[in-house]
Amino acid sequence: MIRVVVVDDHPVVRAGMVALLGEMADVEVIGEAGNGAEALAIVPRLTPDVVLMDLRMPVMDGAEATARLRELPDPPQVLVLTTYDTDADIVRAVESGARGYLLKDTPPTVLADAIRRAALGETVLAPPVAAKLAERLQAPRVELTPRELDVLRAVARGLSNAEVGRELFIGEATVKTHLLRIFAKLEVTDRTAAVTAAYGMGLISL
Repeated sequence: MIRVVVVDDHPVVRAGMVALLGEMADVEVIGEAGNGAEALAIVPRLTPDVVLMDLRMPVMDGAEATARLRELPDPPQVLVLTTYDTDADIVRAVESGARGYLLKDTPPTVLADAIRRAALGETVLAPPVAAKLAERLQAPRVELTPRELDVLRAVARGLSNAEVGRELFIGEATVKTHLLRIFAKLEVTDRTAAVTAAYGMGLISL
């Protein structure tokens, strides 16, 4: 039997997932959690083979929980099951150590196969996710300096140039210079487009 823990912050979704997995002859759901922190509390005790992990949850999100679970002495395989397929979400999940990434509209037979493959240590990616990763690997990497990232994160929070300057202890003119360099690197012409592009590339998270 493949021992599975289901982690999702929506009780109805979680109950539906548990019911679905209960119909699989070789899968046993041994625990549930409503967020990443709860998962960290029960997984070391239950020692599942696979953790089905949602991404966007309160208290602790799925990517952070995955990274922490992978640090355990005998870590489970983590299979992300989420609604989101943005570049930033995919990259965070993969970098955190997730064995696979599936979308919640995945057919039950495909999910069952993915759980079995993940339990064996195989990588499992939904076709749209695999395509996005391949596209990302082929695209030229944009590099922003640590200070440019600080400025961009502040702008993403809605701060004006003057407010960014005060927060980072730099002059407003310096903020404008950083923004112009950011615009050039991201090939955009305004603050909103810069934030959107950086989020899509996984340079910042919102």
